[in-house]
Amino acid sequence: MGRKAGGLYINPKKFGGVVKPCMVEMVSFLNCLALNKQSDDKCMRQKELLVTCTQAQKGKPKNAAKTINYHLQRLGRDKFH
Repeated sequence: MGRKAGGLYINPKKFGGVVKPCMVEMVSFLNCLALNKQSDDKCMRQKELLVTCTQAQKGKPKNAAKTINYHLQRLGRDKFH
């Protein structure tokens, strides 16, 4: 089943398995900022957790088959050969 947003059809199954790294850490940091009137001095623990998570994600390779550059290279290769 899908949902319509205006004239656009959205397939929720397609986006259900998307991995969102560091989402928990980011939400907790943003909630802390909201509770403390945008003062990040009081949210140092959440900030450190978010920085640690993003640093850990830096070295992980992306799946090349899902990037737009991969598909553009495929299209270009087929066109000129």
